[in-house]
Amino acid sequence: MAAAAEDFELKICCLGAGYVGGPTMAIIADNCPKIKVTVLDLSQKQVDGWNSDNLPIYEPGLDEVVQRTRGKNLFFSTDLDKEIDLADIIFISVNTPTKQHGIGAGRAANIKNCELAARKIAEVASSNKIVVEKSTVPVRTADAVSRVLLNNDKGLKFQVLSNPEFLAEGTAVDDLQKPGRVLIGGMQNPEGLQAIETLVSIYAHWVPRERILTTNLWSSEVSKLVANAFLAQRVSSINSISALCEATDADVYEVKNALSFDDRIGPKFLNASVGFGGSCFQKDILNLVYICESLGLQEVADYWNQVVMMNEYQKRRFSKTMVSRMFNTVTGKKIAILGFAFKKDTGDVRETASAFVCRDLLEEQAVLHIWDPKVTRESMLLEMDYTLKVNHSTVPELDRMLITSSDPYAACEGAHGLAVLTEWDEFKTYDFEQIYRSMAKPAFLFDGRNILDHDALRKIGFDVYAIGKPTSKNF
Repeated sequence: MAAAAEDFELKICCLGAGYVGGPTMAIIADNCPKIKVTVLDLSQKQVDGWNSDNLPIYEPGLDEVVQRTRGKNLFFSTDLDKEIDLADIIFISVNTPTKQHGIGAGRAANIKNCELAARKIAEVASSNKIVVEKSTVPVRTADAVSRVLLNNDKGLKFQVLSNPEFLAEGTAVDDLQKPGRVLIGGMQNPEGLQAIETLVSIYAHWVPRERILTTNLWSSEVSKLVANAFLAQRVSSINSISALCEATDADVYEVKNALSFDDRIGPKFLNASVGFGGSCFQKDILNLVYICESLGLQEVADYWNQVVMMNEYQKRRFSKTMVSRMFNTVTGKKIAILGFAFKKDTGDVRETASAFVCRDLLEEQAVLHIWDPKVTRESMLLEMDYTLKVNHSTVPELDRMLITSSDPYAACEGAHGLAVLTEWDEFKTYDFEQIYRSMAKPAFLFDGRNILDHDALRKIGFDVYAIGKPTSKNF
């Protein structure tokens, strides 16, 4: 049962009920029963999903958190005007996609939604507010948001804070419950410092104070972009070495292990793969590149752009290897694709490497049968169209050439090749002897995540390709 309005010590609302806003607000509500948390979205479908037993996003543990708090101090609504006016603190957690047109197209972040959110707040608010940037934004976006808010005609005062998210999809609930750090940036004047302390006090309900870092606004905004750039850089670095390992019969896993024992390097984000995906890495690096170019820092921009170029190279290299191994042609051949999500334990398909490989194989006229335990056909086709312009207009026979299978064994039956493109744990439990018997021979297996037992697969009879692994044993 929901508490009465007067029972709440503080009221928060969040504009945007997506991958960041929904889980973040659910965790705040779970840890702060005296705070009313309302998640707002323009999409009635999205809000209905959050109010149902079938949440619009999949994250391990999220359903349990929402079930505990929804209707008590966690609410989902489309009534923006009412909830913005009632809130003491307003989080902006809206999409900031890469611009598709105009100046900076393909690199710069489009902050239109942030500006629209600020204008809506200025329009309907009747009291002073703390406004918190949760979306990943270019540095100095808070300045634009502040200018919109302060130009209200009611004499209201707003304090704008930066509180970037550092979530990894698939572990978002754990990341929120036990964060490595919470970063809060604000103006370094009495009003700004007071606003920072208000937000600190919320996180302090469950986060140790020493893990809550406070900075000025601009340091916080830059830190988010740089954090993702550094992580992506590590992935591209080890992927570049995977190509070298394949050319020299070295083993990228053994190289990674040797690096990991160096405390200065460590083991994280050093798993060679078909390439990184997701909504953050590429978008944020390209945004960083554009900012550097705009500031005349061309050498810095070129450096970070190479991280993205290496990722594109890795995806294309994997596709080319599939074709070359399968006798330089996949025309008309059935190929099973295991995994479409950009990583395990999420249904998110944005910028997934799987889509790029599928595009390349469709261009070669292959017939793809895709299995993913959490991704719908609708999501696959939307991503293929939005990111790669693969749709029924550009590929008239798309429905015949891209098939979503009901189970992994149906996907593999009669296939000439099998590609593992997401590291779902369940893939390691499949009966590969049964899969081998059902496939055309020779049966090719391409492990784009290096999660399978390649020696065991070779003993079964598969012709196995794994990223960064030696192809011969004659040494």
